[in-house]
Amino acid sequence: MNFLRNLAASIIGTLIALGLLMMVFLLLAATFGETKKVDLKSNSVLELKLENKVKDYAPKSDDPLDEFLGLNDKKTGLNAIINAIENAKTDDKIKGISISTLGVNAGIAQTQAIRDKLLEFKESGKFIFAYADFYDQKSYYLSSVADSVFVNPVGGIDFKGLSSEVLFYKDLQEKTGVKMEVIRHGKYKSAVEPFLYNEMSENNREQITSFLKSIWNEMLVNIAANRGKTINELNNIADNLLARTPKLAIENNIIDAAIYEDEYVDKLKRASEISTDNDLNKISISDYISKGKGRILSTAPNKIAVIYAQGEIIYGKGDEDNIGQYLIIKALKKARKDKKVKAIVLRVNSPGGSALASELIWRELELTKEKLPLVVSMGNLAASGGYYISCNADRIFAEPTTITGSIGVFGILPNFSKLAKNIGINAEQVSTNTGANYSVFEPMTNEFRLVTAEGVENIYNIFLERVAKGRNMSVQAVDSIAQGRVWSGIEALDKGLVDELGNLNDAILYAAELAEITDYKTRNYPSYKVNLEDKLSGFPFMKSTEKILTEELGVANYKIYQTIKEFSKLRGVQTRLPFVITIN
Repeated sequence: MNFLRNLAASIIGTLIALGLLMMVFLLLAATFGETKKVDLKSNSVLELKLENKVKDYAPKSDDPLDEFLGLNDKKTGLNAIINAIENAKTDDKIKGISISTLGVNAGIAQTQAIRDKLLEFKESGKFIFAYADFYDQKSYYLSSVADSVFVNPVGGIDFKGLSSEVLFYKDLQEKTGVKMEVIRHGKYKSAVEPFLYNEMSENNREQITSFLKSIWNEMLVNIAANRGKTINELNNIADNLLARTPKLAIENNIIDAAIYEDEYVDKLKRASEISTDNDLNKISISDYISKGKGRILSTAPNKIAVIYAQGEIIYGKGDEDNIGQYLIIKALKKARKDKKVKAIVLRVNSPGGSALASELIWRELELTKEKLPLVVSMGNLAASGGYYISCNADRIFAEPTTITGSIGVFGILPNFSKLAKNIGINAEQVSTNTGANYSVFEPMTNEFRLVTAEGVENIYNIFLERVAKGRNMSVQAVDSIAQGRVWSGIEALDKGLVDELGNLNDAILYAAELAEITDYKTRNYPSYKVNLEDKLSGFPFMKSTEKILTEELGVANYKIYQTIKEFSKLRGVQTRLPFVITIN
């Protein structure tokens, strides 16, 4: 009896505590979640800082609890940034733009899209200035579009060309006894290379060199046009580090002057027609977006649906950071049922992932294409599975700096047999049949390897057929440029994998042309609904594992841990980018 009484008291106490906790959260959310009033004054400067993560699509929640938890401030949508700059062109209160970012937390293709929009902004006759204590290569690439580029007198510019690093784990596997069993198709499909070798293969080195040079050359073409330099001159500056100090950077016309921030502010005041004795009127890009300037308003009845597929492709629902077939298929069906939607643009920013999920999305896109024009716009990445879901569009647009292709397949399974033997574990299996089986505690049998390889080959052949049909090519022609090979957007255009170089807006304009409409508005999909548990998982005191591990292991060791962890989570045959690309 006492037990039941105590149990009931515990349950009631827990419910009361949870209720009080919820009331506190709601009270705090109501207090801190009030919309911040932002004044946009005359003669203002729009401040462009891109230190928050830039995502192709980052819808802001209207839930005040999100504001309280800080979930709305960690990311900015590329579409919102582009729209804000477009609105600033004709905003009488905006005199110009100040690029003042210490880093650009965006991919190179996203950065190029913002830079292209800034070029359009300059056509309005308004000024663009840039200032930083120090420029890394991506922030300088963006800032080089400015009328004048300034740096702190004791700062510098990191201008040395692009590089990419791949970590290899073969010796680590030998030492730990934990091995990744790999089956792949594609001589360039090097996602699994780090688990097979101790050094980079020539095929992998060839493809990395090729797309890095292509992307670097595109950056140089853009910089040269704005700085009055030739590509050869810029390469000489990079080779000899002739922008490493402000003095050298000025001598080589990489920047215009070395000044302190207060002097830069005075320049902004004068350009904005404000007395240097008064405060500078400035508004951040995030505040400008919060005033509704991140949208292009339209009363047009017709719509073009823009469906964002961003992140790794996983089998399941998906979310804002991962592409799951459930959300994408739901979005496609919803867009098809809307009689006002006249065309669909699929915006892809993905390194690929699950082959099964990619196929399911591909099928739904085929059904969609039967009813509506379908155009693809590629972002930073549209590789492997990302290309799989792109290949059947009526037209494919890629940025020059997009990384795409990687038409190849691999399967990967962890194996602990050596570790088990070393620490004295023996695994025994009992089965009803003799078919090939797999245990992580036993060495992979030849029979199981053959069956798995057969599955990989089957998916690869289906992948080739999908691309061949979508691109109107023979399977043999696709195979000759496939094999897991990665291409830049420029290279992909030359190989026939994309139709045109351009940004998301170019793709939308083309979709409107196919739909034969001139007056329209865009509608973004999918919609993301996050439950309370998921929201709380992002709260600082409930999500500290990454911070703890980084502090304990160090940045370099945490990078190794993270890479192995990501590969250990892969399930089923993968159509994924050849490796984790980090361009510096």
